[in-house]
Amino acid sequence: MTTTLRQPAVTAKTPAAPVRHRPAARRRSTPLTIAMLAALAYFLLPLCWLLVASTKNTQDLFNSFGLWFSRSPQLLTNIEATVTQDDGVFVHWLLNTVLYAVVSAVGAALLAAAAGYGFAKFRFRGDRFAFNLVLGAIMVPATALAIPTYLLFAKAGLVNTPWAIILPSLVNPFGLYLMRVYAADAVPDSLLEAARIDGAGEARIFFRIALRLLAPGLVTVLLFTLVATWNNYFLPLIMLNDPNLYPVTVGLSSWAAQGQNGGAGASSDMLPLVVTGSLISIVPLVIAFLVLQRYWQSGLATGSVKQ
Repeated sequence: MTTTLRQPAVTAKTPAAPVRHRPAARRRSTPLTIAMLAALAYFLLPLCWLLVASTKNTQDLFNSFGLWFSRSPQLLTNIEATVTQDDGVFVHWLLNTVLYAVVSAVGAALLAAAAGYGFAKFRFRGDRFAFNLVLGAIMVPATALAIPTYLLFAKAGLVNTPWAIILPSLVNPFGLYLMRVYAADAVPDSLLEAARIDGAGEARIFFRIALRLLAPGLVTVLLFTLVATWNNYFLPLIMLNDPNLYPVTVGLSSWAAQGQNGGAGASSDMLPLVVTGSLISIVPLVIAFLVLQRYWQSGLATGSVKQ
């Protein structure tokens, strides 16, 4: 009698279907949404009013709704009147502002990068004390230093010159602090040691290696200084007496004062020019942010990521 053993049937197992996790529903916070909308309105409403007001004449500025256009917009007419007023002095003021802001921003960014890199990667006697002085300088308002700066520049014979605006703008304690924090993580010590072993000098290391790694932070400081110098009013007001050296801020203020001192008719004629000039003056800043924003955003993000 023979017995046969039954082999167990082999069944193909189908692979288990992957478990799909549904994305969690986004939480919406009504108070946070209201706060964001309020902040958006706070920043955009003045720009909207400036854009709309630049299309109006004096009568429409006072008799029409501030956030809507009049029946006869005249933006091109206002722009033409602004750039041709007083033999085109507004264009001269705008070029002065570009010169002051660009030279100050580039110089302040390079100085902040060099000083921040030095504080981050070198140790010397009194480095902590010097850096604490920089932090203390951040707390001092710029208006408190305006009069002492004027007296120093008057002794040096630099008042009523472009250097009276450029040189004070080169000192940026907040930019130095920002570059010091950024350089501590963005520039590896091992890379610097490898460059020193290869025989590179410290100046070559900074300009050929460190400065490229610091480019995002450098652009961030450049943007901050560019905006601060472009919008600076008090320093040029006390430093400059020649209208040909005025930036846009002081120039438009002189137009407004000229209209008020000249009576009601003069004030009515100058008011649209002041508003339109203010609109034109913010266009270069908008362009600068649109061009450099990707470097600025990457600079802020890189410093917050741990490798």
